[in-house]
Amino acid sequence: MKFFHLSDLHFGRQLHGYSLYMEQHNFIKQLSVYLGQEKPDAVLISGDIYDKAVPAGHAVTLLDELLISLDNIPSLIIAGNHDSAERLKYGKTFLEKHNIYISVMPPQSEDERLEKVILEDEYGKACFYMLPFIKPGMVRHFMPDEAAAGEQAVIQALLAKEDIDYTQRNIILSHQFYKNGSSMPQVCGSEQKPVSVGGTDAIDISVLKDFDYAALGHIHGAQPVGEEKSRYCGTPIKYSVSEAKHNKSITVVEAGDKKDGIHIRELPVTPLHDVLEFKGKLKDAIAMANEKNRQDYISITLTDDDIPEMVKEQLQGYFDNILEIKIDNTRTRQILSEDVEDFKELSPYEAFCGFFKETAGRGINEKESSIVKEIIEEAINNRQL
Repeated sequence: MKFFHLSDLHFGRQLHGYSLYMEQHNFIKQLSVYLGQEKPDAVLISGDIYDKAVPAGHAVTLLDELLISLDNIPSLIIAGNHDSAERLKYGKTFLEKHNIYISVMPPQSEDERLEKVILEDEYGKACFYMLPFIKPGMVRHFMPDEAAAGEQAVIQALLAKEDIDYTQRNIILSHQFYKNGSSMPQVCGSEQKPVSVGGTDAIDISVLKDFDYAALGHIHGAQPVGEEKSRYCGTPIKYSVSEAKHNKSITVVEAGDKKDGIHIRELPVTPLHDVLEFKGKLKDAIAMANEKNRQDYISITLTDDDIPEMVKEQLQGYFDNILEIKIDNTRTRQILSEDVEDFKELSPYEAFCGFFKETAGRGINEKESSIVKEIIEEAINNRQL
């Protein structure tokens, strides 16, 4: 049984305001070529199909292109934390007639079980279990004790209800933040949090230890969690500057006779435009520019002590897609060394009040204070959803 493992497509994503539509379209074209060459028995997509719960029209168009490229290959798709369950499951019954299976919610009653797809080859059955993104609140109405204990307890309880035949090959799709004991996965950008990512608690990978392969989604860098058989495939496209050094790929998994375990390899995905990160002198930034990287997305950190005026305009003569220009020189380091410790101690509200006083020349009044507190509270609540 050969299958492709994908996740975190984030259709509709932007990079510092730049549309990534053509990058994502380019990925689908490469995927289509690999599907023709490799002829996998299945395609697994482990969540975050869209970047937003309410995707833009061009994001929906990309999903349509993707589904067409699958060309009746059995394909299993689960919802991630960025996806809207209602929108992603649209056309679910129709799609199943074309071998596309979508699971958007965990079981919603005591009697309900995970959605399962069974495929067969010369080695017998391969059972694919679909566990979409889950938060305790989704199951609290029938699993109150487990929900109170957190994501790990919920997943353990849901799996305990399954009648899994471990003499067969069993694969699970899951979109959560998994760790291996005290070892956390390597994260990037906004994912960098000590115990959680995207509002999700860290779950020990041991809850999935009995599966022959765990097709994980949620983390943007391709990597195993503990054993190779539990794996984040990563994103197929670089979605942040912190991913500049990643080599993006499609994960290919082969599971033959159960006793032989699984075999993993990667198919490279070549971007239309790469994501670059430069730190150094202005003259060196200009010197590195060439026709090959001119249209790449680039983050530039300048270390010159004397930064000329209109430096962005000057650099735009060499690079078409500048993501940001940052300054890291003697002056900025001195400012940070003097102020950063005090800044770290400020709450969001205190930081805003300081900013307001500095820019408005007066302290915040009672009415303004009330509005700011409401906005901050709403932002925190939205982030936790």
